[in-house]
Amino acid sequence: MAFFLETLIGGLMAGMLYSLVALGFVLIYKASGVFNFAQGAMVLFAALAMARFAEWIPAWTGLDNAIVANLLAFVVAGVVMFAVAWAIEFLVLRHLVNQEGATLLMATLGITYFMEGLGQSLFGSDVYKIDVGMPKDPMFALESLFQGGILINKEDVIAAAIAAALVAALSVFFQKTATGRALRAVADDHQAAQSIGIPLNRIWVIVWCVAGVVALVAGMIWGSKLGVQFSLATVALRALPVVILGGLTSVPGAIIGGLIIGVGEKLSEVYLGPFVGGGIEIWFAYVLALVFLLFRPQGLFGEKIIDRV
Repeated sequence: MAFFLETLIGGLMAGMLYSLVALGFVLIYKASGVFNFAQGAMVLFAALAMARFAEWIPAWTGLDNAIVANLLAFVVAGVVMFAVAWAIEFLVLRHLVNQEGATLLMATLGITYFMEGLGQSLFGSDVYKIDVGMPKDPMFALESLFQGGILINKEDVIAAAIAAALVAALSVFFQKTATGRALRAVADDHQAAQSIGIPLNRIWVIVWCVAGVVALVAGMIWGSKLGVQFSLATVALRALPVVILGGLTSVPGAIIGGLIIGVGEKLSEVYLGPFVGGGIEIWFAYVLALVFLLFRPQGLFGEKIIDRV
């Protein structure tokens, strides 16, 4: 039982990180109808910016406090992501309003490769480290219930708590603020929102900035766990099944979908892997997403597709 709980908790922690990346897809799709393939590149770019500024700020200022340097690096990287979001909207999206979905998709693919190349030019292509002080050592919990307790990684717990806090903050932002309600109105109908005076361009800048902050937090956590390297851009591919499972238009769906994928991957690898030769964790999420595409393409919480003739 203890081993099952360890696997379950590990899956939940991984699922929260998947949800964090999937949120970037959902936020932009809700506000603009654009499936943003550049989300992985945004995570990479944000992680590179934070890692490099954490190195440069002490060299520029003589600051010897690592915690303050990382905090300043996070703030500066956030400003950089705001600038990137504004540039994307001003230079690309503003000129593609009401274009076909395929056109917008190709635009985000172009943004992906541009950001990867720009990140390499500005920040270099080495493997960098982000150290925000999260403890790496494991801990034992529930020792009174299970002999030896349950082994839990402290870093995973803290990362999951950060992701959960960000998700809660975004939920409040969407439900309780005037800007959040405007974003939901734009998501429902662009033209109707414009007709009542909601500025579409400003809303798109805001949602891309929010997605940039989400990418920065995701990049910080993944970079702390795995190191900042260009393979980090592929983390978005791991979030695609989460989006399909939860629904492209649902923030709660991104969370639930991430938890299901995270737990499913861990449990299937541990309990089914020995029967199929291992490696099931690599393809489990995509097979589950394929099943949902066949039987419920809008996902668990997505809006039901209704065709009127």
